[in-house]
Amino acid sequence: MEIDLTAFHFLRPLWLLLLIPAVALPLLWLRRNNVRARWRHVIEPALLEHLIVGDTKRRVIQPVHTLGLLLGIGALAAAGPTWQQERPPFNQDKAPLVVVLELAHSMEATDVAPTRLERAKQKVLDLARARKGARTGLVVFAATGHLVVPPTEDPAMLELYVPALSPELMPRDGKNAAAGLDAAERLLANDPAAGTIVFMSDGFDTNQQDAFVQRAKSLRHQLLWLAVGTEQGGPIRSADGRIAMDEQGHPLLGTFDAGAIRKAADAANIPLASMRADDDDVVWVQHRAQTWLEQAEESKIVPRWKESGYWLLPLLLLLALWSFRRGWTVKWLPVLLLSLAFGGLPRHAQAAEWQWLDLFATHDQQGRWHFEHGDYKAAAQRFDDPMWKGRAQYLAGDYEGALDSFSHLKSAHAYFYIGNTLAHLDDYHGAIKAYDNALALQPGLSEAAANRAYLLRLLAKDNQDENDPEEEQPDQVQVDKKKGRGTSVVIEGAPRPSEEVWMRSLNTSPAVFLQQRFAQESDAKGAGAR
Repeated sequence: MEIDLTAFHFLRPLWLLLLIPAVALPLLWLRRNNVRARWRHVIEPALLEHLIVGDTKRRVIQPVHTLGLLLGIGALAAAGPTWQQERPPFNQDKAPLVVVLELAHSMEATDVAPTRLERAKQKVLDLARARKGARTGLVVFAATGHLVVPPTEDPAMLELYVPALSPELMPRDGKNAAAGLDAAERLLANDPAAGTIVFMSDGFDTNQQDAFVQRAKSLRHQLLWLAVGTEQGGPIRSADGRIAMDEQGHPLLGTFDAGAIRKAADAANIPLASMRADDDDVVWVQHRAQTWLEQAEESKIVPRWKESGYWLLPLLLLLALWSFRRGWTVKWLPVLLLSLAFGGLPRHAQAAEWQWLDLFATHDQQGRWHFEHGDYKAAAQRFDDPMWKGRAQYLAGDYEGALDSFSHLKSAHAYFYIGNTLAHLDDYHGAIKAYDNALALQPGLSEAAANRAYLLRLLAKDNQDENDPEEEQPDQVQVDKKKGRGTSVVIEGAPRPSEEVWMRSLNTSPAVFLQQRFAQESDAKGAGAR
């Protein structure tokens, strides 16, 4: 192990002050116990040698010497000697990635088995699984662009909706990639990390090229393109699994407009690749996303010096074992007992009861360990950080406690969780106000907007049901209209730092849910354009 002396320094130099008592204690002990030194100025040295009674030979190493060495070596270890840098921990791929998938009817062509769309959907799931721990979202487009799943670390969210995707869900057919890019851009607008947008399509609407290229060049996020299809094209499979026919009875063919894709990609400087049967395209996307993140974040990285004090720990352990020799341990037992007594005293600043584990990990570290292992109740008891404590209480079902923890914070995500918590406590009006506060601080928080809109629809439905009561059907769930109990409400807060939340309907299939939402969004955009 080479040591660069020019870079050698201590990370925590104040611990070196312990070297003073480490040197002073043996010297003071020697002065106090040296009989000759005490009587040297009173009795003649020649006579003093004959007046000293007892064994004049002492052990070279005394307990005080061991204590001095322990203090000295411990001070060096705690000061953090270092001479080389290391990359920050957890530097794996954490870049947000959004897949923009084309849902035009041509994507049902069978020239790529089983169809272009099925191959692309499988690639979306493969990407999400390969990037487990990183956030992956999904946007679809045809004539209009729509969000399917916001960036999430949980592949199960994509696995819920991706199989249900089909061209029949889209309001109108088309290849408006610019609309998909707009939806993806809104999704990543407030994300501090450098993200990647991956297009998966078999063509491009050349009428939208200028707008698309201009928008693509202005983005701070990276764009990639995976083209799916073959030059020969192939027959289009209809929703019932049969080959689609035109009015004259000829099979409908799905063309592959590679020239339009290449022209748009070249104009916008977008790396282009073909979708493959193996995993090379997934690896290509992962590598590009990671490289882009590293390049964008390189200037933000704070130099991190590698801690090397742990190399002194074996020596400290040997000295500690040496101190347990007969006649040595008892002398330092009062010091040890006093240290443990003072260390075990309750501290007013601590939110959790002192435990032996506190000697090795902070309360937040202990809480994070319980949190990641699903023991949210134990995590809530250990956390000091109010945000993490509130999240643990929220997931443990302690909504009153979570509300108290979140109320001490004034951030957008804190108000978002306050809204979720109030929704679980049946205070829908209070939850809507909390979502309003969250959106006021962070207008791009799509999860808060989605939950707010859902509660407004729920309240409107309850008011309509109260004004127009219907005869109760057999096996119908009883609904308490005053308290809102029994209503199908799913307000979810994901237990991850990304804080993604998505409203899932319990009464409709994913396909029907997406089709209805896409139609509503398309109508709203059409009304806004008029």
